Amino acid sequence: MNFPEAQSELKQLLSRVSPSELPRLLDWIRTSEELDDLLVDNRRVMLQSIADDLRASLPLDAMLPSETAAHHKMQQRSRPTVHVDSFLYDDEQVDSLCEEGTMSRTYCLTCGSFRTAPLDFISHSFSVSELQFLFQSVLPDLSGCTLVDVGSRLGAVLYGGHVYSSASRLLGLELSEEFVRLQNNMLHKYRLNDRVQVLHADVCTQDVLLQNTDVLVMNNVFEYFMEPDEQVRAWRFIMQNFTKTGSLLVTVPSLQESLSALQVFRPVLRRPHCSRVSDVIDLCDCHCVQQEALRPGWVEELPVDYDVYLGRDTDPDALRQIHLYRVM
Repeated sequence: MNFPEAQSELKQLLSRVSPSELPRLLDWIRTSEELDDLLVDNRRVMLQSIADDLRASLPLDAMLPSETAAHHKMQQRSRPTVHVDSFLYDDEQVDSLCEEGTMSRTYCLTCGSFRTAPLDFISHSFSVSELQFLFQSVLPDLSGCTLVDVGSRLGAVLYGGHVYSSASRLLGLELSEEFVRLQNNMLHKYRLNDRVQVLHADVCTQDVLLQNTDVLVMNNVFEYFMEPDEQVRAWRFIMQNFTKTGSLLVTVPSLQESLSALQVFRPVLRRPHCSRVSDVIDLCDCHCVQQEALRPGWVEELPVDYDVYLGRDTDPDALRQIHLYRVM
């Protein structure tokens, strides 16, 4: 049954409900956990099982002691920030940890007082719901395609791509040997090696791979792990090599936000359905020491339908951070 058919049948059903009972039924549809249970299938169960295994192997913040740069940058933020990995912990699990006193959503403004403020949470992974949204609502059918996840970390995109897509090849690039080993353990345990591989490699060494990639995923990949000059170098390399016409780029956050934060690039994106030449992305590095002009017209942004229901635990704001671009 497709959407129009289901919509028609639902309208017919609601038309037969007693007017006095209709408000109760609509409230049940909005709030019932029973309907959310219908969204749980074997794919989601497998991802949750992988998350369970990973939690047992990692500290609560899912960050390694070797990630000194990331720890330092989080400490430099204007508001206290903690890393809570969305793939490992959904909101319900965070609430449970807060009730136990293991985790907190707030910090004290004056030690010993009741003056508290919300902590900022940041995640370097997609949640299970975000993975479902990415592969079922954002990206097209990936049959025969190669997807590369830059900074694959725990491997969430790779596991999600295996269960939610038909991509023929899913590759993770990861600098941390510990995270590579962790991902390989999961791939072996859950028998995902048929289509998934993790490379212990810097993206800036993978020119041939990028030139043959159909989908490139970049989720909070550089900001917390590289100094600005290293980020500029990485972006240049990607722009110069990820150039196959029609290839898709997924970023969190948007390209505008990522690049403008460096105060180096001047991004101007062609909006969906816009054809003016002046609105094509212009990645001219105006303030770079080397004054190197990058190739204009790299990508165009594609529209994404964020109005999708994936369960009550889905954060709509997190979905809106996912942006899709097409190489021109």
